[in-house]
Amino acid sequence: MIAEVIAIGDELTSGQRVDTNSAWISRQLGELGIVVGYHTTVGDDLSRNVEIFRRAIERVDMVLVTGGLGPTADDLTRQAISEATGRRLIENAEALGHIERLFTSRHREMPERNRVQALFPEGSLIIDNPHGTAPGIDLLLEVANRDNSVITEGRTVRIFCLPGVPAEMFEMWHDSVTPRIMEFAGVRHVIVHHTLRCFGVGESHLESMLPDMIRRGRQPMVGITVHQATITLRITARAESAENCRLLIAPTERLIREQLGDLVYGSGDDELQDVVLRSLRQLGRTLAVAEVGTKGMLASMIAQSPEEVGVFRGGFVAGQSPLAMPLSSMRSSSAVSADDGQDVMTNLQRVAMCRQWADQVRELTGADWSLVTWLADEQIVIALATGEQVIDEIRSTGGHPDIVVPRAAKQALDFVRRYLISRNRAEDGSVRQA
Repeated sequence: MIAEVIAIGDELTSGQRVDTNSAWISRQLGELGIVVGYHTTVGDDLSRNVEIFRRAIERVDMVLVTGGLGPTADDLTRQAISEATGRRLIENAEALGHIERLFTSRHREMPERNRVQALFPEGSLIIDNPHGTAPGIDLLLEVANRDNSVITEGRTVRIFCLPGVPAEMFEMWHDSVTPRIMEFAGVRHVIVHHTLRCFGVGESHLESMLPDMIRRGRQPMVGITVHQATITLRITARAESAENCRLLIAPTERLIREQLGDLVYGSGDDELQDVVLRSLRQLGRTLAVAEVGTKGMLASMIAQSPEEVGVFRGGFVAGQSPLAMPLSSMRSSSAVSADDGQDVMTNLQRVAMCRQWADQVRELTGADWSLVTWLADEQIVIALATGEQVIDEIRSTGGHPDIVVPRAAKQALDFVRRYLISRNRAEDGSVRQA
């Protein structure tokens, strides 16, 4: 079964708003085992809408539409479906009653224009919208195929139209649309996804560590995507139940973890900062940062993590020049030119400075640990002070300019993560020896 997803609105075709609904719907259809063959975006023009609907009906089995169900003159979905299918619009008393009750509950009088939202193509069903004035449309069509102008045996096409407001659309999808799709498509299987998150090598290197695993037709299937140097492995299984899917996924996950080792830092939606902060909380440690050249990216990542509460103590951010850093060694350093503010240090000198700052940041913020970074010349100096010791490392951050800063910030977080791993292993070894 092939589906087409259609998004309607001038705000989408003009670029004023990004169409996230189509991506979301495609993911939901994929989990039901339904292939999305087309994504179409069309503006608020009746003739173009009619053309798009006719084309979709000719080439797919299911059409999913968002947008164009409002009460204004540029909301054309119901009219376009009517003209594309030859089904006249009929006022639905049930839908009209819902709209009127919704306005009454909000202590408002229903404008006459909202009455148009109760018009449905003849033969269609209502998709309830509990919290909005735009009910959805569910229309089943018997369509005759044409081959060289000869009419052949017909087929069935299902059209689902939903409002463009994401919150309303999500609720309607889960409550009403999914069961109808499963019945129409004869879905007898469940699809479950499980993601593993990796950091530390490039995509091609990581893929070479998983021979024959990332290929089409494998069950379960393993997909790979990359975003800002974070690699996501998505394991997808299809079976009669979610439990059977998980049973299929488990051996593949174990194999990936064995092959990649510490390159796998988490699962699901975990980000590096989430894992690091969670580990620090378990240790009862707090963290502060100071960064040069990474534009506040490190502090921003940490501050936006849901795990930062009670762990992150803040810190200091400087631009490309470290002179803005409010630390005493910065101002007294003869290695930084006060005339032009330009860094003339070698990496070894940067390491020495970062080590000094690491202890000062701990003192100034009262944090248990401090993480200091300095990005320059596509290399990042990292220093971590734990109160017991200061450790450091220099890493390369080469790549496209858009990726250098986020990669550098993640390299700093990964440095802390790996230190925590080695610390835990050392403690476990001590326990076993005892």
